[in-house]
Amino acid sequence: MTGADRARRVLIYSHDSFGLGHLSRCRTIANALVGADDDLSVLILSGSPIIGSFDFKARVDFVRVPGVVKQQDGEYEALNLNIGIERTLEMRAALIRQTAEIFEPDLFIVDKEPLGLRGEVAATLRMLKDRGKPLVLGLRDVMDEPALLAPEWKRKNVLPALRDLYDDIWIYGLPQMTDPLAGIALPKSVKRKVVYTGYLRRDLPTESGLPAVVRGLDRPYILVTPGGGGDGELLVDWVLRAYEHDAKIPYAAVVVFGPFMAPEVREGFRQRAARLSGIRTMTFETNLGALMSCAAGVVAMGGYNTFCEILSFDKRALIVPRTRPRLEQFIRAQSARQQKLLEMLADDGRRDPATMATALRQLPQQGLPSDAIIPGLLDGLPNVGKLVAKHLKRPLLRPVSVVTPDDGVVSGSSMEPVPYESVQERQRGVA
Repeated sequence: MTGADRARRVLIYSHDSFGLGHLSRCRTIANALVGADDDLSVLILSGSPIIGSFDFKARVDFVRVPGVVKQQDGEYEALNLNIGIERTLEMRAALIRQTAEIFEPDLFIVDKEPLGLRGEVAATLRMLKDRGKPLVLGLRDVMDEPALLAPEWKRKNVLPALRDLYDDIWIYGLPQMTDPLAGIALPKSVKRKVVYTGYLRRDLPTESGLPAVVRGLDRPYILVTPGGGGDGELLVDWVLRAYEHDAKIPYAAVVVFGPFMAPEVREGFRQRAARLSGIRTMTFETNLGALMSCAAGVVAMGGYNTFCEILSFDKRALIVPRTRPRLEQFIRAQSARQQKLLEMLADDGRRDPATMATALRQLPQQGLPSDAIIPGLLDGLPNVGKLVAKHLKRPLLRPVSVVTPDDGVVSGSSMEPVPYESVQERQRGVA
């Protein structure tokens, strides 16, 4: 069967060392792509230990590579296997390349890490580039503060990949919100590859019934979610201390700890919550959208996917962003607050329970995200679909090296991002 005769295929890579963010984003994109194209199949490469807990649409599947986990010192180690990290990474790189060789994707989308974890995707990128397959780097709206991201990417030697390998760089956000590449010196040829898509809307799952633990609450509840939970201990503790301090907070609370919160920490929180009226706890819920859609408000750390859910379900939100090891959540929350999409409560280190109690009382009275008029805010998925369709319609040709005369380096601070409308403009330019 020739490439023109067979159904098209998209391969998505997500390194998933910890947490739910990368997996959730890739799953959302994959499900949207097959939902819009009956002849498309999507395969996700992931290291997430819980990827099998999620439902995927027909024609979406995944290959799980051996998991890794990042330590407090920034180094990685194998998640489950009793082998060294170098051998683990060798296995992952080999599985990634072999999967790409057999699957023969017509488009390869890499999430967040341009060369993959410790460069594990580099060989696959070069192989697919040699075969004329389009390569796309997908970035969330915020990566980190420029002072840290720029040296990190320099250390990883990312620029040659952006310049020579990738065809597009998709930013799942809007330029008036954030610029994830601010402060990074980029050649003009790389700047021209940048497209802002808008944020990725989340739909309420078909099976959207509320979990049994929530039924029977006699008053509106606030959903408290630290995402994956691996670094959400301080947020949950602050909320529980607020309810312990002020027994008359008029709203119940449903606390979803997240699958990566340490069991002993989770059990301690559960025991404290059991002594409080109107507090319900859960370890993990794949159908978080149902809980959020019925909540009077949301208290969260403000990762990318939780932010998209807050916007999608139009929920009043209080974001308590982490500031270590990255400022990603703080930058996103600060920008969203300036756009009047939500409220933010900074962790000052003291975490006064009275301060949190006041914020919880005020949360259901604040404005809705939909009160802020931001064109294209949640158009990410249809725009990604258009961009994918553009690449899949393009004839598969072997790459030709082109050197442009204006490929000078321009400071990221003066970088002019491709506007949101360029998604449609690029579609009109497709032959």
